[in-house]
Amino acid sequence: MEDDIACTGFFRASAEDTVSCLDKFEMGGPIQYVFGNLLEAPFNLVYAFAHTGQWLDWSNSESMMRFIYYGASAELFFVIFMIFLIVTGVGLWRNQFMWGCVRVLEGFANAVGRFFAWAGLLMVLQQIMIIFMQRVFAVSEMSIGFGSAFTKDVSWWSEELKLYNALIVCLCATYTFVQGGHVRVDLVYSAISFRAKRTIDMVGSLLFMIPAALLTWLYGWFFLWRHLVVPNPSASDSLERLIGKARALRWNVETIGFSPNGFNAYFLFKILLVVFTVMVMLQAVAFFYRSYLERKEGIDSEGKYLDRDKLGDAQAELVADIH
Repeated sequence: MEDDIACTGFFRASAEDTVSCLDKFEMGGPIQYVFGNLLEAPFNLVYAFAHTGQWLDWSNSESMMRFIYYGASAELFFVIFMIFLIVTGVGLWRNQFMWGCVRVLEGFANAVGRFFAWAGLLMVLQQIMIIFMQRVFAVSEMSIGFGSAFTKDVSWWSEELKLYNALIVCLCATYTFVQGGHVRVDLVYSAISFRAKRTIDMVGSLLFMIPAALLTWLYGWFFLWRHLVVPNPSASDSLERLIGKARALRWNVETIGFSPNGFNAYFLFKILLVVFTVMVMLQAVAFFYRSYLERKEGIDSEGKYLDRDKLGDAQAELVADIH
């Protein structure tokens, strides 16, 4: 069937009712599909940066629809995959470059996590203030601000505490991973050799962390936009169908709360879900690189360049090391 389709042009079809020769090659099977998309990835990357107005000019509804479509597209996946292969190849050639990538990615996770961990303190202080305002002063509204006050019902402030929880969970997860704070269920890991452990870590980061994050991204991306614009985009929509919907596109940001005067910015949770998946994918790459380098350099490189917090309590640090 594919042999009957005429092809014109290499990257883009140059005539109507035809496909590009590269697209026709990709129809030949899964192997051709992967190699064809990797071959097309540099062209797509250059084209995207050379024509930013086609996907970043949100005053144009068609441009916004292109942004929504390509945000969870195969084209974006293969561009990122190509960059990963290039960076990995350079890192295999120059291990110090790979260590630099590890330090940057882990440093980013640490910086974001250490900053947003303060949301826990804000949550406690706000909860104390809510209790005092409700039980002691018996007021129905609270205002915060200097000069221009931000006034909301007490129930709004009470429900907004969930946002602090979401900030900690989504933006501190990779920080906790770098710090070794996640609890692991260990059945055989502690009994095997150092190199075997690093092999398991490498396989786990590629086969579990990244695929799980990708699936969450594919779900979360369209879940986010369905609560920001109408008509609702769908993961099953083709680019042509989304461009057709662009004529009726308008902002429709979700501002519905669970109670009449309650918190009404739940779209922020969808944004955090998308940010969370990006951070997990970046940390999976960092973990893969670190595991490879430690496996290659031996046990003396364990924890090399690792920036972990000092708890100041020997017993607490022992418990953290165990977990």
